[in-house]
Amino acid sequence: MSMQRLKPFLTQELENLRTSGRAKGRESIITRIIPAEGEQGPRYLVAGRGDQQYIKMNSNSYLGLSFHPEMIAAEEKAVQEYGVGPGAVRFISGTHAPHRELEKRLARFHSREDAMIFSAAYVTVVGVLSSLISADTVVISDELNHNCIINAIKLSRPADKKVYKHNDMAGLQQALGDAVGKGKRVLVVTDGIFSMRGDYAPLDQVCALAKQYDDQFEQGVLVVVDDSHGVGAFGATGRGTVEYTQAEGVDVLIGTLGKAFGVNGGYVTGDQTLITYLREHAITYIYSNPITVAEAVCAHTALDILDSDWGQKRLDHLRAMTKKFEDGIVSLGCETISSEHPVVPLVVRDTQKTRELGAYLFEHGVLATGLNYPVVPEGSQSIRFQVNADHTPRDIDAVLGVLAAYQKTVSF
Repeated sequence: MSMQRLKPFLTQELENLRTSGRAKGRESIITRIIPAEGEQGPRYLVAGRGDQQYIKMNSNSYLGLSFHPEMIAAEEKAVQEYGVGPGAVRFISGTHAPHRELEKRLARFHSREDAMIFSAAYVTVVGVLSSLISADTVVISDELNHNCIINAIKLSRPADKKVYKHNDMAGLQQALGDAVGKGKRVLVVTDGIFSMRGDYAPLDQVCALAKQYDDQFEQGVLVVVDDSHGVGAFGATGRGTVEYTQAEGVDVLIGTLGKAFGVNGGYVTGDQTLITYLREHAITYIYSNPITVAEAVCAHTALDILDSDWGQKRLDHLRAMTKKFEDGIVSLGCETISSEHPVVPLVVRDTQKTRELGAYLFEHGVLATGLNYPVVPEGSQSIRFQVNADHTPRDIDAVLGVLAAYQKTVSF
């Protein structure tokens, strides 16, 4: 009966979230997808909205591979051969040949010695950081790093933690200097692409600073990058922020299969000794089932597609649609954060106005996500738009048209 005593407190907290504008509210439920046709990209039907068709501008599936025939065929074939689930965690009996084939393919994709896959990118970060952070480790983290990094550091209990202002290399250098003598090992941890903003870490500079201080620590300075939003959608060939910044010295690279590649799961790639160590120590790997065999085969197929001529054209189109949308936002006189990455925020800086704009977009057939505190810092409230490669010029014009119509009635 204790729940009856707890319920009033939970109810009050929910009310506080609602009144402050921080509640995420009910999730929209997609009931049907209408495939792309002609000059129109995919359209989505939402529960409770009848036959109204929506343009989806809040998807991480940057390459838009969901309906690619090779992806569908690969997954269906794998299901027929291996069934629908792995059946166990990896070290018991859950490892199948396609799991290792995918890991080897990911290692080649990133020009590294080996890789290992997890059930999700979030648990990859938790498993990797908790394995590498010891009582003698100092962690240095960008202030806008993803929630998974923040929670992984809390779980790991390092000797010390330092947070530098977003992309402030002088702040990072000071933190490295302050860490001398406080630990045997330093982990510099950063997102590659910052998912709420679409901007990127200057990884070339991060790695240069890490190298500069490496000899001052018994176990060195390791650079750990979570590039879940970058891999597959950023850089000349889709190798992400490392490629875009031409960085040398990223020791641990974390990515996802559930965004640009359109499947599910996370992964880490790096030195062979590192990967072997993580297989023995990463709790979220050891005690969790892997992705299904069909998902692994499908992700492998996505990598092959990206590395094809068609994949390169897909990336080029994604960049073109991203620039078209960003240019359109600017032409409306709205604030954004410029980047070649397909996350394009419309910065509003006010919780209520962000909620109202998000509601207007939904009413007029656009699925986009309003970001309010504490998901983003106070004063950074925005609508996050995410361009996908299956968006067409007509789709982009349609969304910009909705924004222009709203702007005629409300200033934002």
